[in-house]
Amino acid sequence: MARPLWRGALNFGLVTVPVELFSATEDHTIHFRQFERGTSDRIRYRRVNERTAKEVEYDDIVKGHPLDGSYVLIEQHELDEIAPGRSRTIDIDSFVHFDEIDPVYFRKSYWLGPAKQEFDRAYGLLAAAMRKTNRAGIATFVMRNREHVAVVRTVDNVLVLDTLQFADEIRAPESQLPRIPAAKPREKELDMAVSLIESMSEHWQPERYQDTYTQRVHELIEEKKAGRTVQPEPEPAAPTNVVDLLEALSASVRGRATKKRSRSDSGDSGRKETPLAEWSKADLRQLARELDIKGRSTMNRAELMEAVHTESARHERVS
Repeated sequence: MARPLWRGALNFGLVTVPVELFSATEDHTIHFRQFERGTSDRIRYRRVNERTAKEVEYDDIVKGHPLDGSYVLIEQHELDEIAPGRSRTIDIDSFVHFDEIDPVYFRKSYWLGPAKQEFDRAYGLLAAAMRKTNRAGIATFVMRNREHVAVVRTVDNVLVLDTLQFADEIRAPESQLPRIPAAKPREKELDMAVSLIESMSEHWQPERYQDTYTQRVHELIEEKKAGRTVQPEPEPAAPTNVVDLLEALSASVRGRATKKRSRSDSGDSGRKETPLAEWSKADLRQLARELDIKGRSTMNRAELMEAVHTESARHERVS
């Protein structure tokens, strides 16, 4: 069982619910250490005075912030004195429609659970009330010496807390983009684009999407350990030329219609019935993993397709 990251109380009105906070996500980033090429010697970093080149003890280091061409030096105890106190409450200030919050504001998600079984009733009451009113609570709290604004919402019967960016942390597109596109779409192109979107519309299936780069790094490590050479990924497709936009949209709509007919004819076995030639390289590599095909990380798309075809046929003969 996971350990809570934070313990306290969730307050709304005069109701207080003791809760615990748990991370709702996990990081699969692969971390590396640095070595000198040609050796097994680790690279180490030291805190060095740039003028004297002498190493500086950690206790002799202060923070500095650039301001007006110089630095303002700040001691750690000065920062500690103005840090928000250690909070034990998540205070809901108001309730809003969840779809009013632009996703650009979201930082990180956490599960909120009742601290003990005896608090299940009050916890369930808040979740049911928010679900019935289609509202989410806007709250503030302090975690790890940082003040947060958050939204508390429901997923099924569970409360979720999402930390949010503050309003002044959001960059306006006008300040970031070189220009805001002003071109008006042609009616025929717009109709075709709408048709393509409708043909591609389906229910959200998050399990269909995988971090193929992380998988690729894992495979690279395995292949390097085995002494094999890894082939680089092919270059991405060139962007669609404006002149060919309508034809590209038309071809896309036709292709989606063909795939949908294939899926409906094959039912749940749609992926297996779709010709391998129509599979993406990521899908081919995933099936190659399922079939435990050796050397798959070094294969290009054509080689993956051939290996998957051969191994699938072998499995069918055995079965």
